[in-house]
Amino acid sequence: MPPAPPFPLAPAMAATFAPPVMEARRWLAETRLPEGLDLINVSQAAPVDPPPEPLRRALAEAILTDPTVHLYGPVLGQSELRAALAARTTAMYGGAVAEDQAAITQGCNQAFAAVLATLAGAGDAAILPTPWYFNHKMWLDMAGVAAQPLPTGPGLLPNPEAAAALITPATRAIVLVTPNNPGGAEYPPDLIAAFRDLARARGLALIIDETYRDFHSRPGPPHGLFTDPDWADTVISLYSFSKAYRLTGHRVGAIMASAGRLAEVEKFLDTVAICPAQPGQRAALWGMAHLDQWLAGERDEILARRAAMEAGFASLPGWRLLGCGAYFAYAEHPFDMPSDALALDLLARAGILMLPGTMFTPAEDPSGARALRIAFANLDRTGIAELFRRLAALPADRPDAKLPV
Repeated sequence: MPPAPPFPLAPAMAATFAPPVMEARRWLAETRLPEGLDLINVSQAAPVDPPPEPLRRALAEAILTDPTVHLYGPVLGQSELRAALAARTTAMYGGAVAEDQAAITQGCNQAFAAVLATLAGAGDAAILPTPWYFNHKMWLDMAGVAAQPLPTGPGLLPNPEAAAALITPATRAIVLVTPNNPGGAEYPPDLIAAFRDLARARGLALIIDETYRDFHSRPGPPHGLFTDPDWADTVISLYSFSKAYRLTGHRVGAIMASAGRLAEVEKFLDTVAICPAQPGQRAALWGMAHLDQWLAGERDEILARRAAMEAGFASLPGWRLLGCGAYFAYAEHPFDMPSDALALDLLARAGILMLPGTMFTPAEDPSGARALRIAFANLDRTGIAELFRRLAALPADRPDAKLPV
């Protein structure tokens, strides 16, 4: 147990772990990199390049010429953006999503927090497949909602029957992330449908976070949930514009759910932020109207980098790739040390900053100590080749080997 802080602190906050990406940044500040090696930072899944110039110009023009950009807007987001998102989702998946079933949030993490606030409170529970997205676990902890870990199987895919066995009277929701963070796995449509059927039969919500849907590798819709005319009685879909249009700093996320659910979400959003930031919403709307071809090129590049990651692991002795897709690879390492210690060691000896599996699993789950997450989207193929050169220079039977520059 950590020492008690010298100030009053809510028990739920005290029980919540520190933000992993910020923890990794502290490692970077405190660690001297190997001489002659540039940092390879694969710790965070966020574009480092700015949005394309035409979008930036459109955003600047709106800020300079439209006074309403600087005012409060609707709590659930600009109607034009809500309508455009509903239309885009309908076209992508089939079925029907209406404007009043779409809402805009300050990023997808806020979307998750807002939705959970309408579903569960202290003493309730939600099922999270492991390895889990750490911010989902953090919000559950802060809200006093118990996380029910659902270990994943081959390909990092969760099993609906195993999930059914976890359900208790306290369970309020099942949470899926696909393409997955941290594992990269893309859940097949029939698997997603099975979780929808389970949630509906047991009176639960199915929350599906599709932050990385624009980088899905398979042709056609990622699932058929929206073709069900009654989808909104069970399904809550989350999305982010941040990765698609490089708008991470503008914080533009979204929820698609029943109009009744969104009326409850509005209470949370009005209390927390009043409304999503207007400039970011304008940027997202302009991006959907003008950047389809550009986004298709971004997807092609991410898929090429995914292929390079898969090829790299296939030729890397001792390592085992557990999942790979969208921005992420999740791999089992061969070293005789836990992944949290190994992550620090890789930074100091190889100049590689990545996150340990211990940040994505319960403390009692031994799989976390064997795994690492690699957020590879910001590495071009030359950078990926250098990543594997450095990893290959650290043989498993000589963990203290000096890395050649």
